[in-house]
Amino acid sequence: MKAMAEERLHIRLHVYDTDIPVNVKREDEYFYREAAKLISNTVNTYADIYKGRKSEKDLLYMAMIDIALRYEKEKGNNDTSEYDSILQGLISEIEECL
Repeated sequence: MKAMAEERLHIRLHVYDTDIPVNVKREDEYFYREAAKLISNTVNTYADIYKGRKSEKDLLYMAMIDIALRYEKEKGNNDTSEYDSILQGLISEIEECL
């Protein structure tokens, strides 16, 4: 018996000043919509700050850098490799004692 194909939705995302059609997994729809809002809000923030002084392309790149920086910082906060190393050492010590 074939596995049931995952359900996909065709949605339109409004990102800054553009509507983008995308096909998404139903369970990911919320995240796509929130991502579109984050992009739009970030670009709008930069547009307000640099109105008339930066090109739209520059604003988009600034927003991408801002969002990527947030992502990288968050990814760093969730790095557990140091803890994994400590746990491995403790496990080794426990096994030696047993």
